[in-house]
Amino acid sequence: MTEPFQFKDSDVRIEKRETVFQGFFRMDKLWLTHPRFDGRDMPVFTRELFIRGDATCVLPYDCERDEVVLLEQFRLGALGRSQSPWLLELVAGMNEEGESPEDVAQREGQEEAGLTFSRLDKICDYLVSPGGSTEMIHLYCGHISTRDAGGLYGMEHEHEDIQAHVFPAEEAIAMIHDGSINNAAAIIALQWLELNRSRLREGKQ
Repeated sequence: MTEPFQFKDSDVRIEKRETVFQGFFRMDKLWLTHPRFDGRDMPVFTRELFIRGDATCVLPYDCERDEVVLLEQFRLGALGRSQSPWLLELVAGMNEEGESPEDVAQREGQEEAGLTFSRLDKICDYLVSPGGSTEMIHLYCGHISTRDAGGLYGMEHEHEDIQAHVFPAEEAIAMIHDGSINNAAAIIALQWLELNRSRLREGKQ
């Protein structure tokens, strides 16, 4: 049987590329071809590509109190569905040039929830929607105390309006199972917490 990953970046040939939209985000149109698994070349085809930088997301967790902090805010992409467009999410932000994901985690922790992480545990990196977007998420669990957590945050000049909530970990995990939390970063992070919670509470790295 053929092994996976036989092709690489250099096997894709881009015949033409142009920017078709430039606003808060950018959209490019590409004309490209690449090898097929049967040995033939794919005819030149077009795709639109959403150009969006990488981002960092953090699940704030207090292992002593067994509580998490989740942020509630309006998300345009959830409008028009059979749910509230105010979602419960992680601390998150776009990676700026010269910043490490850990730098972004600490910056956004302060801006969005008034939190400083004493430790950041890497969960994973994942591509958000590789069929049409360049965005990669760097996902962490951030260790905090929830003693004084919660409240209203956000950068007003960025039109952010954020309510930080403190939940028992068990309740937050239940919300991914009942569908109340349905965004990818929060689901992945809370499932990771479900698997690693006992280890973290025992103080194991």
